[in-house]
Amino acid sequence: MSPYRVLVVDDSAFMRAVIKDLIEEDPAFEVAGMARNGVEAIEAASRLDPDAMTLDLEMPEMNGIDALEAIMASNPLPVIMFSGISEEHTSLTIAALQQGAFDFIRKPAASSPPGEISTIGRLLREKLHTAVLIRERMRRQHEEAALAAERAKTAKPRQPDRRSSVPPAGAGKSGTERPDAAAKPAGRTAGSPSAAAPKLPAAKPEKPAGPPSARPRPEAAAEPKAGRPAASKPLRPAATAGAAAGSRNFEHLIAVGTSTGGPRALQELIAGLPEDLPAPVLIVQHMPPRFTASLAKRLDGAGPLTVHEAVDGQPVMTGHVYLAPGGNHMRLDRDERGYFIRLSQDEPVSGHRPSVDVLYRSLVPHGGLKRHGVILTGMGSDGAKGMLELKESGAASTIAESEESCVVYGMPRSCVENGSCVTVLPLSSIAKELSVRCLG
Repeated sequence: MSPYRVLVVDDSAFMRAVIKDLIEEDPAFEVAGMARNGVEAIEAASRLDPDAMTLDLEMPEMNGIDALEAIMASNPLPVIMFSGISEEHTSLTIAALQQGAFDFIRKPAASSPPGEISTIGRLLREKLHTAVLIRERMRRQHEEAALAAERAKTAKPRQPDRRSSVPPAGAGKSGTERPDAAAKPAGRTAGSPSAAAPKLPAAKPEKPAGPPSARPRPEAAAEPKAGRPAASKPLRPAATAGAAAGSRNFEHLIAVGTSTGGPRALQELIAGLPEDLPAPVLIVQHMPPRFTASLAKRLDGAGPLTVHEAVDGQPVMTGHVYLAPGGNHMRLDRDERGYFIRLSQDEPVSGHRPSVDVLYRSLVPHGGLKRHGVILTGMGSDGAKGMLELKESGAASTIAESEESCVVYGMPRSCVENGSCVTVLPLSSIAKELSVRCLG
């Protein structure tokens, strides 16, 4: 089998050589070409058609963010960003992930010790092995979206039937508007042989086709142009009567776990949750320290809910979202005043800190709550054991993102295969499902 071909993009000749050497330590890969800036990257991606790309953020002529946008619009492929750890770099990296980059890795410095560079190389090769597996799916979905858009443009409007002016019985009413149907959460039961696989929503013809890893973006979640400051939080309408935003008294609680592809998935999920959601939302996203602060800031503008990077001892309230800080496990705890966040730097669990398993297991003792576990796109199996314990303790719902919409169908697959997730849905349906379950 021929090795997978990787395009390396960096303005530093030294760094290009380092990255090339790290990649080619694995005979499964070869560096097919190199580029010094975003302009060269776009041309090389089109000419070489690589299986994956590494991309620097800051480069002359055209930076990595603008190059990523152009590549994803014309020739989508898995892109791994190289990022520094400054506040500006972490913010740009999160923007790139929300724009469709597959993953990121910390960029080594020229002065980095050999052991650190070796670790970065190992992580890079692990990410590349996963990235190249989704290349064909990305290409196929991109072509299907483009074809659907072209068909929509050329389709002739359907002429009304003029043979009768009498409207048919039930005209103006949709079969989905039955009161009993509205009360039932959507979804299929995992393992049901008669359940049809959920379909992703069709591409909107008025917008150019995005990359397959670029999830459908609700209009409410339209993100600011990457690389620019996030737009200020939208003005909130008056609270719905009976809403309990900011209350420490609640019956429902939502816990979400995700990894690769998570920043974009979380943006869509949070954008779809209503302001009067009578539940707090706790999230574990696999991400190193410093990056989660930037992610929380960007997610805070996605919808009406307030998003925080969680703080130890912080009260948990409805209408608020709590993101576990990188390098810290997050648990739910309770005292006489109510529920609150408990952070720790205990040893990694399932290979991660923060760990999704740790979050889910912390919900098990709180059987008085209607607990909703959600597992989204990500590599590995973190969350599967904790989700099973949560389900067995009487969770109100356990939901996995379907393979069709996952960037990487690893963590959700593990939860489906061990029987812990009862409901399987595409990302675009999960916020509505949670809203129906929590609001009734």
